[in-house]
Amino acid sequence: MTRAPEGAPRVFDRDAVRRHRDRAADRFDSHDFLFREIGDRLVERLDEVNRRFARVLDLGCRTGLLRAPLAARAGVETVVGTELSPAMAARAGRPVVIADEELLPFAPGSFDLVVSNLALHWTNDLPGALAQLRRALRPDGLLLAAMLGGNTLADLRAALIDAELAETGGARPRVSPVADVRDAGMLLQRAGFELPVVDADAIWVTYPDAMALMRDLRGMGETNAVAERPRALTRRSVLARAAAAYPAREADGRIRAGFQVIFLTGWAPHASQPKPLRPGSATARLADALGGAEYGAGEKIGPGKR
Repeated sequence: MTRAPEGAPRVFDRDAVRRHRDRAADRFDSHDFLFREIGDRLVERLDEVNRRFARVLDLGCRTGLLRAPLAARAGVETVVGTELSPAMAARAGRPVVIADEELLPFAPGSFDLVVSNLALHWTNDLPGALAQLRRALRPDGLLLAAMLGGNTLADLRAALIDAELAETGGARPRVSPVADVRDAGMLLQRAGFELPVVDADAIWVTYPDAMALMRDLRGMGETNAVAERPRALTRRSVLARAAAAYPAREADGRIRAGFQVIFLTGWAPHASQPKPLRPGSATARLADALGGAEYGAGEKIGPGKR
C-alpha cells in the first residue's frame, strides 16, 4: 500500500491512482495520445535550453513514452524512469524504479534534468514533491514538468454532477483540487527553485459522445481518485443522463473535451544564476530611461505635469 509522508494532507487515494494505472497498462497504447502530445511539447521546450544533461529522471514515466526522445538528445547518458504502477513500469524499459512521486528514493544531486509528464497533479503534497525533486537535482539542474490544471474537463464534471443530483439527490466528489497557474510559480519558489516560469496551454479533443470520452479516461488511467469519493460504482443511469446532457456539440454531432495543461520550469540554485538586484542598488533612474519626470511618493501632479 502506498503511504503518504507523515503529516501530508490526503486529498487523493494514491492506491487508487496506482490501481487505475495498473488496470490501464495493457491497453495504454490505444489511449496515450494526450501523453504523447504533451510529451512532445515538453521535449520541444528543451530545444530552447542551451545545455546538456547527462543524467535524466523521467518522473511518472507510464510505459516509457519519453525514454527514446530524451535518450536521443545530445549529451544524455542515462534516462531513469520512475512509475507508481508496477504494470506500467514493466513496459517502460530499463532502468526504471517503481516509486511514488511523493516518496522519491534518490540521493541529493542525482540528476541534471527532471522531466515529468502528467504525474504531479495526483500528488497529495505538491510543494513537498517539488522540494524532493529540487533536492534530487544537481546545482543548476532543470525541472520541466506538465500537469493538468483545474479547467480540465469542466464540461464533463458539470454534466456528471448535474446528472447525479437528478438521479440520486446528491453528488460525489469529482473535482480534483490542483494548483492553478497563478499559484504554481509560488509553489516552485517555495520548493527552492530559482528562475521559475509557469504557463498553460489548452488542448481540445473531439469525441463521438461523452461515453467515448469516459472510456478514454479509463484507458489513460486518469479516472476519479479523490480520497473522499464513494466506493460504489456510478450508476448507469447517471452516466447515461450525463452523456445526454453534455454540452458544446460540434456541427457533426461530436463533443469537445478541454484539457488545461500547466507547464512548470525551474532551476536548482547555483551561484552562476542571475540574481535580482538589491533594493536601492540601481545606477540609473527609470524616469531618465523613459524620458519623463520623477515625482516623490504622495506628490500631486499639477497642471502641465504628466
